[in-house]
Amino acid sequence: MPDSRQRENDMQFCTAINCMDGRIQLPVIRYLQRYFNAEYVDTITEPGPNRILADEKADMSIRQNILDRVTISIERHASVGMAIVGHYDCAGNPVPEATQIAQIKQAMQFLRQQFEDMAVIGLWVDENWNVHEVTAEKRQAG
Repeated sequence: MPDSRQRENDMQFCTAINCMDGRIQLPVIRYLQRYFNAEYVDTITEPGPNRILADEKADMSIRQNILDRVTISIERHASVGMAIVGHYDCAGNPVPEATQIAQIKQAMQFLRQQFEDMAVIGLWVDENWNVHEVTAEKRQAG
């Protein structure tokens, strides 16, 4: 009988760096399960994580805490990829969509520097709780 670590290694994980807002959890999880063909999504939540990771002047202890949790997801669950998420009506980052999209792009760049071998995508959750991938050119419905 395989031990629990072996069973975990047989399961595919990915990682979401997501806002704590409960309205966006399930849409993001479902999107990432399809996108990365993952059974499980390790969820790292903070209010407005796209702002935190995009802003070099943000609280370094919070930024490091996020990175530490991503490292656990990668090392212990063999996460195959990660997403940084922003969303409509964010209480922790109450700025316009265009600003949040720019922050998502900056956060993606930061994460790619920190985790060079990992797939990193950006996601925007709109006012209807639909998930859109953020790309360099535009966002695309998912």
